[in-house]
Amino acid sequence: MLEETLKTGFAAMGLCADDAALARFRRYYEALEETGRVMNLTAIHGEETVARLHFLDSCAPLQRYALDGARVIDVGTGAGFPGLPLKLLCPGMELTLLDSLAKRLGFLRALCDELGLTGVETVHGRAEEPGARRERYDFALSRAVARLNLLCELCLPYVRVGGRFLALKGPGADAELAEAGRAVETLGGRVEGVFPYALPGGDDDHRLVVIEKCRPTPRTYPRKFALMKKAPL
Repeated sequence: MLEETLKTGFAAMGLCADDAALARFRRYYEALEETGRVMNLTAIHGEETVARLHFLDSCAPLQRYALDGARVIDVGTGAGFPGLPLKLLCPGMELTLLDSLAKRLGFLRALCDELGLTGVETVHGRAEEPGARRERYDFALSRAVARLNLLCELCLPYVRVGGRFLALKGPGADAELAEAGRAVETLGGRVEGVFPYALPGGDDDHRLVVIEKCRPTPRTYPRKFALMKKAPL
């Protein structure tokens, strides 16, 4: 069922997964189920549901952007979403998986090694501390981590001028974007668009929010996360 859902879903999205990619998605799913018995990775289970709500959803950016050869960072990756499914479908991208929980990154490193993936870096750290990774990436991605005004402050500092921050959101994206207007402007961004997309099964309440990086982010950002929450931009 997993493979059929993926093939049908990718075809509907105008994407293609070969047999090798489908085999890797199968192993990813099995690893989530196996490791999820002893580690909190995801509340979503079952082949068809994981295929739709994790794998297909994560790959939605490929409907608009060719990531082959791009430098991409997944901020707050958790169990690897959206970065790792994108890598499975677009192996030529250079991917950094950033998370604050070492156990999750250990799971992802072991899985990438098993799948024979190259060009994947796992980074244990806090998103508000970009350090040498500041303005290094063509794309920053985030999915289901925080509200958009906070995400902009966490993610835009990683993006080079001319690059983009892609946020995978639900039906509340328009309201979040209105709330985040000051943050986008302050952090050097410009809203490129909010693009609806559908998943198999009639689930069409999804939005890809695209913010282009037009100017360098002031060095005073990002702030400590506690301050971001207390006084969001």
